[in-house]
Amino acid sequence: MTSENMRMANEESARHPERPGWARVLRIELFLVASFPLRIVQFVLLICGALVGIATVVIWVGLPILAATMWLARAFGDLERTWVRWTLDVDVPDAQRASSSGNWASRWRTRATDPTMWRDTAYLLLSFPISVVEFAVGLVAVVLVPVTIWVVPALGWLHAQLAKTLLGPPKARRAEARAQQLQASRARGVDAAEAERRRIERDLHDGAQQRLVSVAMTLGRAKARVDDGTDSAALRELIEEAHTDAKLAVSELRDLARGIYPAVLADRGLDAALSAQAAKSPVPVEVSVDVDPRPPAAVETTAYFIVGESLTNVAKHSGADQAWVRVHREDDTVVVEVTDDGRGGAELRPGGGLSGLADRAATIDGTVTVVSPSGGPTVVRAVLPCTW
Repeated sequence: MTSENMRMANEESARHPERPGWARVLRIELFLVASFPLRIVQFVLLICGALVGIATVVIWVGLPILAATMWLARAFGDLERTWVRWTLDVDVPDAQRASSSGNWASRWRTRATDPTMWRDTAYLLLSFPISVVEFAVGLVAVVLVPVTIWVVPALGWLHAQLAKTLLGPPKARRAEARAQQLQASRARGVDAAEAERRRIERDLHDGAQQRLVSVAMTLGRAKARVDDGTDSAALRELIEEAHTDAKLAVSELRDLARGIYPAVLADRGLDAALSAQAAKSPVPVEVSVDVDPRPPAAVETTAYFIVGESLTNVAKHSGADQAWVRVHREDDTVVVEVTDDGRGGAELRPGGGLSGLADRAATIDGTVTVVSPSGGPTVVRAVLPCTW
């Protein structure tokens, strides 16, 4: 198996705990075993600090002890976020803590009432008894392969859910962030729709409309010559001219319709549509599409135009010799990746083509990221949700 195939297998297995990749299993095994001594230290320091601080608070000695204990809870919480992100592949954002200012009493009160600190503390205290079971399973998994294959990934997934629940932002904050994201996506979607409307209007005015006006004028001249009794050769020339302009107008309207929603995408799906795009590219392109079950039409259309614009940029600006298009399904999202071996240096600039792709993706609450170091390679990656 090549390194690329192994990487793809590990990525796939990371999305499906029931089909683990060995790299992921080993990281989870490391988490189960190595976390136990860390949990002992955390539990002892937090419990002892809290008990001693509460017992001595009447003589004021307990206040700095409690403050130090709260600082430890915050530090341990931040450490756990980094630890579970690396070992369990779980997306836990950094803590958003209440800001403190004023004198020491005001700062102490702010920290003592910070819900994030208490959520960190709850996670740390719950993790200690859980880690006893996890440590035992981790030792058993070393010698029993079935436990390693099935139980270890499931246990890692369960702990990841606990970490996301307690170490992640509270539900209200997540809802607020989601609302802000949707508001921004809606605004960008409106701007993208308006830009698309102006493009269609401009293409109609400068293309097909001018052709149809020319057809009407030519036919008008032909009609006038018929009334004048002009010879048939001159009439035939005018009719042929009108016929040519009419065919060009039909072709331009067809291209315009294809720019709105390509027929091949509706008839044969994303695989055939992207293969047709790749065939037209002056840079050789390898295409891999696996999106079963078929995503909604809006997702297919967005993916189609993201790939099209990306391949256009590759041909115009990258100086690449090869490009790769990979589109695959990840649960309820479609991930689009366009990679080239060109000179790099691409970025999302306001008003640029890549920024337009991000705006188009935002209409369905999707995101576009660009990784393009100097010297390449360039990777344009879009994550498009299939549900809204």
